Amino acid sequence: MKKRILVLRFSSIGDIVLTTPIIRCLKQQIPNCELHFLTKPSYKEFLETNPYIDSLHFLDKHPILKGLELKRIGFDFVIDLHNNLRTSMLKAVMDVPSFSFPKLNIEKFQTVQLKINTLPSIHIVDRYFDTVKNLLVYNDGKGLDYFINDIDISKVKNQTSDLKDGFIAWAIGGQHATKQLPFEKILEISQKIQTPIILLGGKEDTDLGDQIVTNSKANIRNFCGKLSLNESAACLKLSKFVLTNDTGLMHIAAALQKPIFSFWGNTIPEFGMYPYYGNSETKQLLFETKNLNCRPCSKIGYKKCPHTHFKCMNEINSQEVFHQIDRALS
Repeated sequence: MKKRILVLRFSSIGDIVLTTPIIRCLKQQIPNCELHFLTKPSYKEFLETNPYIDSLHFLDKHPILKGLELKRIGFDFVIDLHNNLRTSMLKAVMDVPSFSFPKLNIEKFQTVQLKINTLPSIHIVDRYFDTVKNLLVYNDGKGLDYFINDIDISKVKNQTSDLKDGFIAWAIGGQHATKQLPFEKILEISQKIQTPIILLGGKEDTDLGDQIVTNSKANIRNFCGKLSLNESAACLKLSKFVLTNDTGLMHIAAALQKPIFSFWGNTIPEFGMYPYYGNSETKQLLFETKNLNCRPCSKIGYKKCPHTHFKCMNEINSQEVFHQIDRALS
């Protein structure tokens, strides 16, 4: 007899990628599992290639109306990995047993506002697994999943065919400005790198990418806004390693088991969302300015530094970053 399970996670790209071990393990470890996933329509592109999802649903109407629609399918369980007002309304209407992810909002508030860190020292993926432990689902240690089709890989190979010795991928974007390494820092680091660099990001990052290309002496190409999400993922896959802010492409790079050099501004790795590799020993380095009494200033981010100095990013040691890049290249 089939067990129909619905997983809820509405956004964002990185957060959804972090749910992929749960998707895989539910599907593989629960006999006759029919796995459904509900998210926003904008995330269709990369979830529809996931072979562990039997049916993909989209939050294209009010949660109560969506809940009534989904109720007719007849689910055995709902796994709520988003846990907000919308998922609460949806679960109330569906009226089936559910397991909800604890978001630790009080602990995050204490860390941000009072600088008292009582957060558990485990990755958010392992906290997701605590949500499904009553279903006897365990972490298989295989890390995150991201599935890219051959067409997208071929497109990127064609666009980088002249880079015979490979390239570094650099994700320069971020949902908020205070999570982005500043233009001046990127220039400072890139000037010394002789290996070609490909800049990745959305359309909103195109102008910044153009400025970097214009002002840097390095061999840099700006692919921001020119690739689909899956093509950007293909670019990460084909790179030597990845430089990135705390953003969705960082988690995609981890899913692809790429070595990662990540830059941390107003957010901190202790929130539990640093690159996750499962049991793999893939190399990663985190660059951050520690011992600032203003950090973290937010669990999400701001349009600009609320203290105006932006020390968390501006005081990252560029020489140390380049030294580590140089070691990785050699």
